[in-house]
Amino acid sequence: MHQRPVLLVIAHGSRDPRHAATIHALVRRIRSRRPGLRVEIGFLDFNIPSVQGVLESLAAEGIQDVVALPLLLTRAFHAKADIPAVLREAPSHLRIRQAEVLGPSPLLVRALERRLHEAGLTPADKSSTGVVLASAGSTDPEAIAVIAGIAREWWDTGWCAVRPAFASAALPRTEDAVRELRALGCERVAVAPYVLAPGFLPDRIARGAAEADVLAEVLGPAPEVARLLLQRYDAALTPMLAAVGA
Repeated sequence: MHQRPVLLVIAHGSRDPRHAATIHALVRRIRSRRPGLRVEIGFLDFNIPSVQGVLESLAAEGIQDVVALPLLLTRAFHAKADIPAVLREAPSHLRIRQAEVLGPSPLLVRALERRLHEAGLTPADKSSTGVVLASAGSTDPEAIAVIAGIAREWWDTGWCAVRPAFASAALPRTEDAVRELRALGCERVAVAPYVLAPGFLPDRIARGAAEADVLAEVLGPAPEVARLLLQRYDAALTPMLAAVGA
């Protein structure tokens, strides 16, 4: 019987200590949901351990199979270029499968709504509340289109309106989307950060939410995010186990 592949969660990293603390909290939740699964964290930048360092340590232990899961909400540059490049430098005997990024997913929308409710909104507020779906931003057109699509689909669930916004690389900014929703006549405006952990760009989103009525917390270790991570792991795991004859 083959050892269950290690789940390596790959986070971007940040100089802001809140970032790593939030990622570690998310990983603790994953471990609590599936105690028999070994879960490791590797960072692309700023924090330790590095992805390369974790892979080398796993190889030194004799581990053979790893599912590398990008802790990313859209499939942009990091998922398409940075992470594959790092994984190609892994010790040669490791069998590594890169899982899909987290978004888009209905579970992430449920996590966003959880954060809005925690910030004070109730289901009765939905039809009179406009929501800014505030993401970090990207130069990748595919990623921008995904955020816009999520906003359209979320709007269809009964909000007064939902508008995408971006903290960098694309427009509109959070503050402009807030003003647009005011102009549309929404009774209240809420900002829902579509980001996983605190840091420089989430702080920019928060500043842009100054004129909003509600600012939700980042997604962080929301139960829906942990569940989604395990779903992505399982989806990547099936072809890997078939390949090794499990």
